[in-house]
Amino acid sequence: MGQWKIKLCGMRRGEDIDGANALRPEYIGYIFAEKSRRRVDPETAARLTARLDPGILPVGVFVNADPDLIVRMTEVGTIRAVQLHGAEDAAYIRDLKKRLAVPVIRAFGLKDEADVRAAGSCPADLVLLDTGEGGTGRVFNHGLLAGIRRPYILAGGLDPDNVAGILGSLPEAEAALCVAVDVSSGIETGGYKDMAKMAEFSYLNDGAAAPWISCFHTRTLSGRFRQNCLKGIRQNGHFYRFPQKNRKKRFRD
Repeated sequence: MGQWKIKLCGMRRGEDIDGANALRPEYIGYIFAEKSRRRVDPETAARLTARLDPGILPVGVFVNADPDLIVRMTEVGTIRAVQLHGAEDAAYIRDLKKRLAVPVIRAFGLKDEADVRAAGSCPADLVLLDTGEGGTGRVFNHGLLAGIRRPYILAGGLDPDNVAGILGSLPEAEAALCVAVDVSSGIETGGYKDMAKMAEFSYLNDGAAAPWISCFHTRTLSGRFRQNCLKGIRQNGHFYRFPQKNRKKRFRD
């Protein structure tokens, strides 16, 4: 049996980190790309990491960034993994890896077989596969995953309503290589992280069992999520408990 890890990307507020601390995904992501509406500066990211549970790994997302900036942010501990989303070629990645003591992830938008071949030959430690249009909520053609022969992170248009179906529809070989799922816009409402959607993605759709979560936007709770909470919930409260029975299994067969 295997287990899909969770990466909640686009963290930029203290309450986003508080929600992640409650949900305990394996990874969270900060976006440093200049043109992204989710962009944070290095100082803000450092403050957020100081607030982050040390058991959660912070990933820095960069687009054609100065390698010196990336190295500095890893050296001070703001990020503990690097994700590249620009035109960084194999030489850039090899040189960067020589200077880093943390994993390097390279994102690829899968549009055709050429993209599949590029992902397969990339010297990064891990590849992330999506549409090539980060944060748009669009899904790519998952049939292209048949050509992938290395472990990968699945991204691109995932949300609490479709993640389980997408993972369940993958053929066994492709599913076995998927080590994690990455989400950003799919856990947002009005352009900001929605704690109820974060919880649904992390615990309901992949079936993880959690003794409690901390939700901060009680009015955003969906009906499906609300039905899975214990009765007697306080509308102005902070803590919500999952029922102890009928939890889905996190692990896939």
